[in-house]
Amino acid sequence: MSLKITDDCTSCDACVSTCPNTAISAGDVIYVIDADRCTECVGAEDSPQCQLVCPADCIVVGVQESHDQLQAKYTALHG
Repeated sequence: MSLKITDDCTSCDACVSTCPNTAISAGDVIYVIDADRCTECVGAEDSPQCQLVCPADCIVVGVQESHDQLQAKYTALHG
């Protein structure tokens, strides 16, 4: 399941540096997550690091993907 950031984002920047896949970037108004790069930290961490540090609790499930799909995406990104 790749994640997405809701409109409740305060653009605090806390999530950006925690992403092992550099999937989070500044959008026009709020931060956005690139679904093609988001693996919910599968392959790198035990849980999504961006969700752990988000003070606004605005990072939610976006696209449903299996653990195997997320692992394959991580492997493709990091070799």
